[in-house]
Amino acid sequence: MDERIQRKVEKLEQQCQKEAKEFAKKVQELQKSNQVAFQHFQELDEHISYVATKVCHLGDQLEGVNTPRQRAVEAQKLMKYFNEFLDGELKSDVFINSEKIKEAADIIQKLHLIAQELPFDRFSEVKSKIASKYHDLECQLIQEFTSAQRRGEISRMREVAAVLLHFKGYSHCVDVYIKQCQEGAYLRNDIFEDAAALCQRVNKQVGDIFSNPETVLAKLIQNVFEIKLQSFVKEQLEECRKSDAEQYLKNLYDLYTRTSSLSSKLMEFNLGTDKQTFLSKLIKSIFISYLENYIEVETGYLKSRSAMILQRYYDSKNHQKRSIGTGGIQDLKERIRQRTNLPLGPSIDTHGETFLSQEVVVNLLQETKQAFERCHRLSDPSDLPRNAFRIFTILVEFLCIEHIDYALETGLAGIPSSDSRNANLYFLDVVQQANTIFHLFDKQFNDHLMPLISSSPKLSECLQKKKEIIEQMEMKLDTGIDRTLNCMIGQMKHILAAEQKKTDFKPEDENNVLIQYTNACVKVCAYVRKQVEKIKNSMDGKNVDTVLMELGVRFHRLIYEHLQQYSYSCMGGMLAICDVAEYRKCAKDFKIPMVLHLFDTLHALCNLLVVAPDNLKQVCSGEQLANLDKNILHSFVQLRADYRSARLARHFS
Repeated sequence: MDERIQRKVEKLEQQCQKEAKEFAKKVQELQKSNQVAFQHFQELDEHISYVATKVCHLGDQLEGVNTPRQRAVEAQKLMKYFNEFLDGELKSDVFINSEKIKEAADIIQKLHLIAQELPFDRFSEVKSKIASKYHDLECQLIQEFTSAQRRGEISRMREVAAVLLHFKGYSHCVDVYIKQCQEGAYLRNDIFEDAAALCQRVNKQVGDIFSNPETVLAKLIQNVFEIKLQSFVKEQLEECRKSDAEQYLKNLYDLYTRTSSLSSKLMEFNLGTDKQTFLSKLIKSIFISYLENYIEVETGYLKSRSAMILQRYYDSKNHQKRSIGTGGIQDLKERIRQRTNLPLGPSIDTHGETFLSQEVVVNLLQETKQAFERCHRLSDPSDLPRNAFRIFTILVEFLCIEHIDYALETGLAGIPSSDSRNANLYFLDVVQQANTIFHLFDKQFNDHLMPLISSSPKLSECLQKKKEIIEQMEMKLDTGIDRTLNCMIGQMKHILAAEQKKTDFKPEDENNVLIQYTNACVKVCAYVRKQVEKIKNSMDGKNVDTVLMELGVRFHRLIYEHLQQYSYSCMGGMLAICDVAEYRKCAKDFKIPMVLHLFDTLHALCNLLVVAPDNLKQVCSGEQLANLDKNILHSFVQLRADYRSARLARHFS
């Protein structure tokens, strides 16, 4: 079996080798035949390329022959049509059949160009006939375009527009299209919305009709601006230009804003290369005559309006504004008043009126705010900072000088002298209102003026002017507050002089003193508390502490000097200590540490009036009195009724 299988394997291997040789031979034959086929294909490709080159050359030759032939045929036809015009009788079907108007238009357009080259003396008649036919066909085409537009046949409009493109009347075709587009377009009350809707509608279809849609749309927009909008703007502005400046400015601002808004919407459309400049020129052409003198109208109106607001307020108060005065004498008075704090001129009774009105201020600021907004919109960018500065100077003139400064001057004149009895002090009310008003003024400066001048040289000029105004007002406020504090101290002096008696501190019956503190102390403390509350309500921030410290120091000096005027018995000294304790309690309302310290020291000094002679040295070397000058301590000890006794003098020395 093994030998049999082995023989079979050998037989199969021999057969496989034989078949492999036959297959290799067959593959070699196929490769040779493939190479032959590839060579044939190369030869065929070269032959095809050669034939194609010949065909292209032949085509070029044929075209070179055919083009002149076609031109000759076309020229022959044109000569034939020209002869008909020369004979004066048009027989060709193309001129008679109305359905062939497109072909007729093409022929007449070419004849018209040829006729223009012919000498006039020999061909004047035929030239006029061709021109007449040219004009007739042009009119027919425009009429056909108009009819198609009315029917809404966009494809027909496109065909006719393409034919008319080579005619002189093409622009007239565009004009007709623009005119018909606007028929029935302005039905609402808002012409700007109507114009925007019209341009939106035309923008969608103009590309389907004309080969140059951006030019046609631009011409439509130009027509809308220069005819429709310009007449509307003129109608709205001219009727109030001379008679009503307020309405004129409002209308001008509103119309310019809405026109600019319309222009922004139109920027979405394709209007050519520089549509921004194109639209800006259209807006300028409408408003240029109104914008040239805008700032003069604005400032004139703002001045008259501001003056009217102020005058109406003063009339409501039955007040006739007095002249503050300017020049050298007034400046001299101002300098003297600042240095000496003396009231120059007669005191004026204002009857509690501050002559400051928040309503007036709000009205002035509102008018100025609107002026700034109009200025921002209507001024040329190069003129904007200068125009904004002019408006700001008017605000300064009427709000800061004519209203606030006048009220400060009147308030200063209304402050009574320090020795007046029962004087009513209204200047702090002026301070309170002036402070509130100036915050409003400062807010408008930052919110509405700064954005208009922030990048121009006018910024430093405005800041300097504002600084001068603030310094001028602060100087007058300081003067008024100082004189008011003097009046307060004067009032306290009157209360003490009227209410304090010598017997208060040296009673006849030492054992029968029933009061805790004197009547003068009660009235002074009540008056001081009232004034402290008024100061806190009139000012804010650090100003409150500064003024209260000044008042506290003067109040302490007054009580100190007042106590020095009396002689004190033992019981009187106790009463003086009670008075000072009450004054100290009043000083706590100031919430100023320094003022409280002064009254603490004064209270300690008053202990010298009642302490036993043997304990004087010990008290004087105490914590609160150790740092005081000996003369001050001695002056208080001298106020004791028993100071003359040799024992007391010896103990103190």
